[in-house]
Amino acid sequence: MNQLPQPLTPHQAYQMLGEHPQAVLIDIRSTMEYLFVGHPCGCVHIPWIDEPDWVVNPEFVTLVRKVLLGGAQCALDTNCAPVILICRSGKRSLAAGTALLNEGFTQVFHVSEGFEGELDSEHHRSTSGGWRYHGLPWEQC
Repeated sequence: MNQLPQPLTPHQAYQMLGEHPQAVLIDIRSTMEYLFVGHPCGCVHIPWIDEPDWVVNPEFVTLVRKVLLGGAQCALDTNCAPVILICRSGKRSLAAGTALLNEGFTQVFHVSEGFEGELDSEHHRSTSGGWRYHGLPWEQC
């Protein structure tokens, strides 16, 4: 049975980052989304699926391990580095988080609303949920 990453609201994720200096926020969206739509301040960008092939990044788990410098696998009684994943609306981060848990990571979370939230009735994002909607720090290239 697959484990699932623990869901966090954008505010809970931001709070965890403030309370746990070893925590890392990883934006897993495509490079185009990261650069042109914007991204949370201070996050690390590791695409789960990216152009030009739009397939799951075979190096994703390895790249996350490199960011954590070995702090991802640890005994339950040690201080594990929390990994918080964010995507557009919380769907890709769920899949990517499950992959990390299956590879032995123990502290995996995902921002359930994502960066932009779900589509509204007008087919717009960032109008009712997401990191950006809640006014949390973000930047755009």
